Amino acid sequence: MNDQRWLSQNFFIFFFTWGVYLQYWSGWLSEAKGLSVSQVSLIMGFGLVARAISTMFVFPLASKYLSDKKLTQFLVISALISAILYIPFNNFVPLFIVTMIFSLFYPSLLPAIESSASTLVQKGNVHYGKSRSYGSISFVISVFILSIIIGYLGENVILWCMIGYLVIMLGLQAMPAPEVLSMKPSVEDRSQKFSMGSLWKIKGFPVVMVIIILLQGSLASYYNYSYLYLQKYLEVNTFYIGMILNVAVLFEILFFLKVDHLFSKWKTSSLLLLAGSGSTLRWVMIFAFPNVWLFILSQVLHALAFAMSHYAFVQYITRNLPKQQLSNAQGLYSALATSLSAAVLTLFGGFLYKIEPGLAFLGMIVVTVPAIIIILLTKKSYQY
Repeated sequence: MNDQRWLSQNFFIFFFTWGVYLQYWSGWLSEAKGLSVSQVSLIMGFGLVARAISTMFVFPLASKYLSDKKLTQFLVISALISAILYIPFNNFVPLFIVTMIFSLFYPSLLPAIESSASTLVQKGNVHYGKSRSYGSISFVISVFILSIIIGYLGENVILWCMIGYLVIMLGLQAMPAPEVLSMKPSVEDRSQKFSMGSLWKIKGFPVVMVIIILLQGSLASYYNYSYLYLQKYLEVNTFYIGMILNVAVLFEILFFLKVDHLFSKWKTSSLLLLAGSGSTLRWVMIFAFPNVWLFILSQVLHALAFAMSHYAFVQYITRNLPKQQLSNAQGLYSALATSLSAAVLTLFGGFLYKIEPGLAFLGMIVVTVPAIIIILLTKKSYQY
């Protein structure tokens, strides 16, 4: 199979499941399983911790012994089995345990696919942005389709959609994959597959990782409080909120479609500086102009706030790290930048939201401004 097509298909089907998980999992636990908001928060919070542990330790360790293809297959099968385990339970304790199991396997699929993408990009015949855009497109389609299905069949269908999509993903994994992804790591590869701790000794990597943690973490308030902000504070009709939030994903798609042609020759530091500046402007706009039309306009900046920093990290590790370190880097990224930092800043944003809803967004510049300062102070000395 064509490498580009294989990667595009895998991004597409994974983000179909990701749309279910990110947008509806908490609601499903509450509405279909009857848990309280505090119980759901506890389950999802510990789920983030389990996810961080898995992507930081379990995923990189497994990648030492399994090919990229076998590792992804293992994660899909494990995620499918753990999703099925949800079916008979309706009480807090068993649902907590199943969620911990599910969180150990399912979220690791994202760094697994991203690691495969980095390997294929290093090989030289794949445009990352083009394939990644299929993931963003499928995310929008998934959310739209599921919202219609829920309207007819209720929240119970959410789990069955997740199971069905994972079955499709498993079927896709049974198809031939690019040869480089089917190669099992040799003893020599394992000896060269440095520990995750050794990543911090690579010149420039710790600086880039800290910047990414700050920039990706700054999205916490947006992901967790935008819906409430639009509904309760700006008094937007619920019917339109989904459309408004999808404006960000639309520009994310456009960004990934064009990024390889427009920014492939840029330095990582320049990409990160643009991402930090766009992110800071976005949060200031939302606070300074509490207006639905300005909020919609700020959605355009999602292409910088999220997509640009994500692309910058992928570009950096692809250019600067050996293949044996890609899974370690993706594991760290998933654990620190998209899990733990998001969890901490979600709590911070929640504290600010109670004081003044707009402050939850403005508060995120406490990480974006330091990120910009770090970039300006280090880009020459570390040459990234």
